Amino acid sequence: MLQPADWTAPRGYSNGIAARGRVVLISGQVGWDGQCLFHSSDLVLQARQALQNIVAILAEAGGKPEHLVRMTWYVVDKREYVAAFPKLGEVYREVIGRNFPAMTAVQVCGLIEDAARVEIEATAVIPD
Repeated sequence: MLQPADWTAPRGYSNGIAARGRVVLISGQVGWDGQCLFHSSDLVLQARQALQNIVAILAEAGGKPEHLVRMTWYVVDKREYVAAFPKLGEVYREVIGRNFPAMTAVQVCGLIEDAARVEIEATAVIPD
């Protein structure tokens, strides 16, 4: 983790990560299952599924959640996202654990999948 000594520590993410190894790039994952079916319109449940999708793809490369170094969250409603912070934190820790990569969250006017409330892309580095 890259954290200047005189900065306030971030909560739930890292300001920077340095890593060496095999880079795995995971495209944006929405809250649908492996058959492209949404089972909920709830942001938190969709985020859980998107995170589970990321973990499944990462496993295909021999990686684990602790190898994630960067995530970008695209949300369609900033207020909904902020209001859901506590529940999103619980879901995140349940699926990813206590690994907090560098993260960015961006509100967008829409996602390609109309039913999607969130899309998450990720980068991982699996050590040599």
